[in-house]
Amino acid sequence: MLRASQEAGLQVVWDLCHYGWPDHIDIWSPDFVDRSARFAAAVASLVRDETDGVPFYAPVNEISYWAWAGGDRAMFNLHARGRGAELKVQLVRASIAAIEAIRGIDPGARFVQIDPVINVIPRSPRSRVGAERYRRAQYEAWDMLAGRNRPDLGENPGCLDIVGVNYYPGNQWFLGGRSIERCHPLYHPFRELLLETHRRYGKPLIVAETGAEGDVRVPWFRYVCDEVCAALEEGVPVDGICLYPVTDYPGWSNGRHCKVGLLGFPDKVGQRLVHTPLADELLRQQVRFDRLRSGATDDR
Repeated sequence: MLRASQEAGLQVVWDLCHYGWPDHIDIWSPDFVDRSARFAAAVASLVRDETDGVPFYAPVNEISYWAWAGGDRAMFNLHARGRGAELKVQLVRASIAAIEAIRGIDPGARFVQIDPVINVIPRSPRSRVGAERYRRAQYEAWDMLAGRNRPDLGENPGCLDIVGVNYYPGNQWFLGGRSIERCHPLYHPFRELLLETHRRYGKPLIVAETGAEGDVRVPWFRYVCDEVCAALEEGVPVDGICLYPVTDYPGWSNGRHCKVGLLGFPDKVGQRLVHTPLADELLRQQVRFDRLRSGATDDR
């Protein structure tokens, strides 16, 4: 993958831990943290020896979401309940250890800490406190990495380097209820979530994942790009947008064909059908952002 990315001229953010780990390691033990650091150091050594330039790493993907889905809701690995807060702290420990190990190999490495940004609206005045508590929980892992709480984890403000935000059509909802559609008056524009995150940490941002399914693919991607442009005008340093996923995939729970990608399922000879409307929109947005970077007027 290192050599292929160089041949293709791609800058990769190397994702070191994404919802999984070797079966023989107990994730709750100190050994998990130590082995995470050793693995990260080994990867960093290989990347340093095989490539030039500044490497980018995501030490642990979506710490908050993993802690919720795997530690509280038993939706996937670890399939636990009531242990989300504990898992979040353990994943932060592993991330900090990995960062320190990588910096020991390559002091110039950069790090992306990725999690969803969300908005939670109370369904009644009585649920206002609960909704706000839920909403603010999105910042807990980033706060730990920034050294703002949990002093037992150490003072590691440098561990929050680049903030990666994941954002999908379902990232805003009523507490205990349904998602909030973009047309709803209580929906918060994506630019506001980007602005709040940047003001909280003062770090550069990337949109690390965004996408939608079916015919919504193009209007959703256009909306996200419009909102990023608006955030840039407000002085928020958003350095990139990742369209995810690039290919269609089988549904997590039922294996159905999820038409979410730029590329469809492969046919009998391995060819993938390009979703032309999304390809056209992607090219249009690439031209648009190139113009913005060059200082030209944005004609949208």
